Amino acid sequence: MDHARLLTRGAALVGGLALLPLIAACGGAEGGKAADAKASERSSAPVAGVVAPAKVEVIAALTGCKVEIRIEADELREGQCKTKQGNYRITTFPEEKLKLTWLDAASVYGGKYLVGPQWAVGAKPEVLERLRPKLGGTIQSLRGVGPANPAPSAS
Repeated sequence: MDHARLLTRGAALVGGLALLPLIAACGGAEGGKAADAKASERSSAPVAGVVAPAKVEVIAALTGCKVEIRIEADELREGQCKTKQGNYRITTFPEEKLKLTWLDAASVYGGKYLVGPQWAVGAKPEVLERLRPKLGGTIQSLRGVGPANPAPSAS
């Protein structure tokens, strides 16, 4: 890739990142379970300044990861990150209701996820804690199958 083309791509990426907070501020109302969340439970990303839905690549860049896209579908996009912080999956959704459906289906397996507007990150709890200041969101524990597993909760 030549130098001019690389600069153009870099400028487009920076411009896109700069617009994300503006897009978030102008977003419409959310429906379903997301609308029930208290404003105090929502966490912005103070380091990144991003609270809007973002692409897998944008979230990966904020965490210092060169992502490998694993799933490209109409309902979601998923990428795998392998970093010094740990390994994690970033999943984005074109609509909030698709994220909620995905989380509901994932609850069968249990685990913890860092969840934000139209995205979720799956990893070990200690990795999620390190990513949360960069991305914002809330950490949700999914109950899994069986009587010994706790009910879903947000932290």
